[in-house]
Amino acid sequence: MAVSISAPLLHHRPISVSPFQSRFHHSTSFPSRRALIPFQNPNPNPSRPLKMVVAHAGSVHSAVSEAMKLMQSSPPTWPSALLTNLVIFVLGSPILVSGLSLPGIGAAFLLGTLTWRAFGPPGFILVATYFIIGTAATKLKMAQKEAQGVAEKRKGRRGPASVIGSSAAGCVCAVLSIFGLGGEAFYRVWKLGFIASFCTKLSDTVSSEVGKAYGKTTYLVTTLKVVPRGTEGAVSVEGTIAGLLASFLLAFVSCLMAQQRCCQYYQHING
Repeated sequence: MAVSISAPLLHHRPISVSPFQSRFHHSTSFPSRRALIPFQNPNPNPSRPLKMVVAHAGSVHSAVSEAMKLMQSSPPTWPSALLTNLVIFVLGSPILVSGLSLPGIGAAFLLGTLTWRAFGPPGFILVATYFIIGTAATKLKMAQKEAQGVAEKRKGRRGPASVIGSSAAGCVCAVLSIFGLGGEAFYRVWKLGFIASFCTKLSDTVSSEVGKAYGKTTYLVTTLKVVPRGTEGAVSVEGTIAGLLASFLLAFVSCLMAQQRCCQYYQHING
């Protein structure tokens, strides 16, 4: 429907405006004041994200520094022992999985935490050396041992029972050391007992595994009769020599760590 608009003062013909043109006319009106406002940057401070990144990096660096200070606590504390063992076990998980089952790793974590709390890094290194040598001896000629039926279960991956049985005497010495039974005079006794227990157990493990792998003739301890390899209570010359060398090696490692610790102590006093 057309709308008639007259303009008598201008003396021209009426102009017909259709509804479509009327709507177009209104739609092409001047923009509002809001539309004339120029585009605003939603982030008026462009340096803010950079500041947030720097602040986050600073907080991470601070957390790492605090963690390092905790791990280096002297004397060791329970929090430092837990954190240090967690880091070492995560980094060394490929080695741990090769020699221990998952429950065995859990038992080893408890042993490592107790050892670090009682004797610090030297005690932990001693136990780690024991584990590496013992695992290597267990893996010797694994296929041959399995064929003869004398190999350890799970491809030589030991479980929690083996971990607890191997470390029981050492754990007792560690607990007695933590509680300070006997005072400073007995601290060296507990440390010596800890070292001796793992040297003895390593000798037993290595002699048994080397004997099963390389022993030519095995004798029963009680009767000295010749028995097949892998028999409970049997010994061989090859295994006995290997066990003695392994125990001497572990004792030598402990002596080196004790000597280094003494040097650090005297340097701290003189410095």
